[in-house]
Amino acid sequence: MITSLVRYIGNNLSLSTVCTEAILLSYSRYKQVAKDMLVPFLLLVAAVCVNGRLYIQGDHFYYNGQRVFFNGVNQAWVSYGYDWGNNQYQYRRSKFQSVVNDVKNNGGNSIRVWVHVEGQTSPHFDNHGHVTGTDSSNSLIHELTEYLQYARNHQVFIFLCLWNGAERGSTNWRLEGLIKDTGKLHTYINHALIPMVKALKDQPALAGWDIINEMEGVLNPNLHSGEPCFDTTFLAPSGAGWKGHIHSAQDLLRFINWQAAAIRKTDPQALVTAGSWNPKSNTNMNGMKNLYSDHCLIRAGHDNAGTLNFYSTHTYDNKNTHQYDSYSPFKHNKNQYGLGKPLIIAEFNQVRGGHHSIEELFTYAYYHGYAGAWSWHANADGSDTDDFPTQQRGMRSLRGKNDQNNGGLINITI
Repeated sequence: MITSLVRYIGNNLSLSTVCTEAILLSYSRYKQVAKDMLVPFLLLVAAVCVNGRLYIQGDHFYYNGQRVFFNGVNQAWVSYGYDWGNNQYQYRRSKFQSVVNDVKNNGGNSIRVWVHVEGQTSPHFDNHGHVTGTDSSNSLIHELTEYLQYARNHQVFIFLCLWNGAERGSTNWRLEGLIKDTGKLHTYINHALIPMVKALKDQPALAGWDIINEMEGVLNPNLHSGEPCFDTTFLAPSGAGWKGHIHSAQDLLRFINWQAAAIRKTDPQALVTAGSWNPKSNTNMNGMKNLYSDHCLIRAGHDNAGTLNFYSTHTYDNKNTHQYDSYSPFKHNKNQYGLGKPLIIAEFNQVRGGHHSIEELFTYAYYHGYAGAWSWHANADGSDTDDFPTQQRGMRSLRGKNDQNNGGLINITI
């Protein structure tokens, strides 16, 4: 009876599944509430859920009952792999805070930030590749808390990306160990990830978790399998595996499944994604395959809780032709992908933007069903990045918008 009542409340208040499950969890913990107070109690929990955290309904994000659009940038790093933990944030603080200020001042509302990267300094590994803590100085959680509080004070949401699959540096053996060895992955989850989620889950500016950036960089695209989710031959001519044909889809998807499950079990309202390098591996459209689907993630890791709340993908044009491929978000409305979840264009820029201006790209994302747009990247180092003033122009093109029939609210009060 109580479960049916909660489902009824959730449906009639248009709550997300995450919020409804949070209400059920609250009831299970507080069954002693008097019967005549039960419905008001559940409604109160529902109100807190709606007004206190981001939630997802259908293809869109909502906050305080309004559809929202994430307008912002990537600040993947200040010093690649050496920003967080081991008391390093004190030397990067001014740069991170400056970007928060600039995002806010230019009409943006969100930033995607990388944390562990390839395991350079966090989490803390022993000599055998097992994780023993968040970092050797136990400063990581405090540093992220400080940063999230600063972002909240400036009305900017933060999405934390844990790992990077697009590069292979000298410490990548640590990440490879977590992907291939389930025992090592358990040590990371128990000694670093769960403590991080527990400590940060009530930070209002923490909008979501991104498990790994572009796992396709180390994916073997030539593996045949009788299980369609693990057969990657559809990606053989795509360019996937540009850093080496290192991991099977099964290993990578288990890596995502287990971490997503740990996050969502620790914080039932958490929102989780994993950033695909191209929609080719994130849709079933035109002969491709959505490796990030609930079905494939569960097939790999066998944990039903380890699915993604929303999708995020990246898109850059061909360096030679300066044209987007036929799967690019900038060639489609979001609903053409058939995903059934929100989709954020989580990396793009003008310099690899198919001859489109940064303003045109941000505007296209807003009016074609996407849930957000983050340019690459605020530090502006490397050849395939816009300078930061260009990215600021892109954010300004959406400043103040609130079209509830298209992108949604930009100016969000956290």
